[in-house]
Amino acid sequence: MTVVVFVEGGDELSLQALTLAEQLGDVRALRIEGPYAPAAWAKAIVEAAGEDDVVGPGSDRGNEVLAHVAAQLDLPLAANVTAVRGDEVTRIRWGGTLLEEARLHAPRRLLTAAPFAFRASDSPLQAETLAPGLDGAVAVVDHVVPDTGGKVSLADAKVVVSGGRGVGSADGFAILEELAALLGAAVGCSRVVTSAGWRPHADQVGQTGTKVSPDLYIACGISGATQHIAGCKGAKKLLAINADPEATIFAHADYAVVGDLHEIVPAITAELQKAQGQS
Repeated sequence: MTVVVFVEGGDELSLQALTLAEQLGDVRALRIEGPYAPAAWAKAIVEAAGEDDVVGPGSDRGNEVLAHVAAQLDLPLAANVTAVRGDEVTRIRWGGTLLEEARLHAPRRLLTAAPFAFRASDSPLQAETLAPGLDGAVAVVDHVVPDTGGKVSLADAKVVVSGGRGVGSADGFAILEELAALLGAAVGCSRVVTSAGWRPHADQVGQTGTKVSPDLYIACGISGATQHIAGCKGAKKLLAINADPEATIFAHADYAVVGDLHEIVPAITAELQKAQGQS
C-alpha cells in the first residue's frame, strides 16, 4: 500500500508526518506551491492521491487541508494521531488533556500526525510538487493587525490577568484592568465572558482562543474548564482566585486564594501601589 504524505514546505511537523507515513507503508510525498487556499489544495491532493491513504502534519494548515480532503472524499479524518494499528488509532483530544482510542470505518485512512508525537524523518525523499488552480478559491487580500492601544498583547505578555464568569459583568473587569496596569500585564478572559459580550474574542484564552505562556497567569473567577486550561497550561505559575473552594481551577494552580475576587483583587492592587510608592 502506498501512503501519500502532504508535505508543507519541508517544515518540522511535515517531517514528523513523514515518520508516521513510513510506519504505514511505501511513501509518496506531495508538496503544495502557491497561495494558501485549503479547498483548492485539498482538491489537488485528492486528484494526486488516487485511492491511497493520506497523511498530513498536525499543524493548523495540515489539519484544515486534510479536513477539506475528508469532506471532498466523504471519508472520516483522524486528526492529531499518535499511533496507528491497522484501522485503530490513538489520537490527542481536548487540547492534549486526553488520549482517544478509535477505529476508522473507511476503505482508506486520512490522518494527521500529532505535533512532536514522532521524530522528524531524515529520509532522503523527493516530493512531487503540486500547483493547484485557484479559480473560485478564497484568497487572503489583506491582514489587519489588531489595535492593542499600546498595551502588551496576550501572546507576548509576561503576566496575564484573566477573568471568568465570577467577575460578574463587563464593568467588573475594571479592577482587573487596574491590577494589570500595575503589573504591565495583559487582560484575558474565558469563553463564557466573550459569549456574554463582556469582552472581545481577541481577549479569550483557551482552546478556541489564544494559547498563552506567561511567567504568571492570574485566574480570577474562572472555574477551570478543560478548554480554558488548554489555553493557559503553558504558564510557568498559575494563581487562582475563586470563591468556590471546589473549583476545578485549583487543581491546576500553584497558588490558590479562596474568596471574593472583588475584595481580593483590589487588596492586591493596593499592596502593589504601596510597594511602588503610589497613593
